[in-house]
Amino acid sequence: MTSRADDDQRLDRETGRGLAHELVERLKEQILAGQMEPGQRLPTEASLVADYGVSRTVVREAISRLQAAGLVETFQGRGSFVLALPETEGFAVGAERVRTHRDVLDMIDFRLGIESEAAGLAAERRTDVHLKAIERALRDLTRADEKPSGAVEADFEFHRRIALASGNRFYSDLLASLGPMMIMLPRTRLEAAYTVSDATHLTRVSLEHENIFLAIARGDGAAARAAMRLHLANSRARLQQD
Repeated sequence: MTSRADDDQRLDRETGRGLAHELVERLKEQILAGQMEPGQRLPTEASLVADYGVSRTVVREAISRLQAAGLVETFQGRGSFVLALPETEGFAVGAERVRTHRDVLDMIDFRLGIESEAAGLAAERRTDVHLKAIERALRDLTRADEKPSGAVEADFEFHRRIALASGNRFYSDLLASLGPMMIMLPRTRLEAAYTVSDATHLTRVSLEHENIFLAIARGDGAAARAAMRLHLANSRARLQQD
C-alpha cells in the first residue's frame, strides 16, 4: 500500500520507542493543545494509517493507549471521541469531605502514616525553640479541664508544632491544610464517655501526648514514632467503641 503521509506528519522511526508511542504522543499533543476538542471524533483508522504512514495495528495500539489514559472513548461502530480533560485540583480535605464514621476512621489511618514519621523526624531535627513550642501546646492541652473550649485548638497546635519541628515543610503544610478539623471531627464521633470535659479521657489523652513530647525531647526518633502511632491507634480504638 502506498502511503500518502506528509513529511510534517510522518512519525520519527529512529527514537526506539516504537511507532505506537510516537503516534500517541502526536495525537495527545493535538488533544492537549485543543486542536481536537472534547466530543470531536478522531480521524478514522484508514485516515490515520494514510496520514501517518503506519499500519492498522499501530493505529489500534495507539487508540488503546489513549483510552487507557482517559483521553478518548471508543464506541462500537461509531469511532473514537475526544474526552474532556479532567480539571486539576490541589489537595484539600475540608470538613464537608469527611462525612461518615468510616471517613473519620480513614482520616486517622491517614494521619497514622504521616504523623508517626513527622514525630520521628522532629525528635531527630528539633531545635530548642521547636521543643518549647511543643511543650507550650502540651501545657495548654493539659489545662483543658479549666477551659474545654481550648482543647481542640491546643491539641491541633501540639500536632502542628511537631510537624514544624520535623524540618520538612510538606508535613507542616499538610497539617495546616487539614486544620483543627482533624481533631474536632473525631471528637464529635466519640460517645459521651469520651468528651473533652471527661477527666478520665483527658488524663489518658494528655499522657499519650506527654509520651510523644518526652521522646522528642530525648531525641529518640524510634520512640517518638512509636508514641505517636500508639496515640493515634488508641484514638482509632476509642472511635470504634461507639
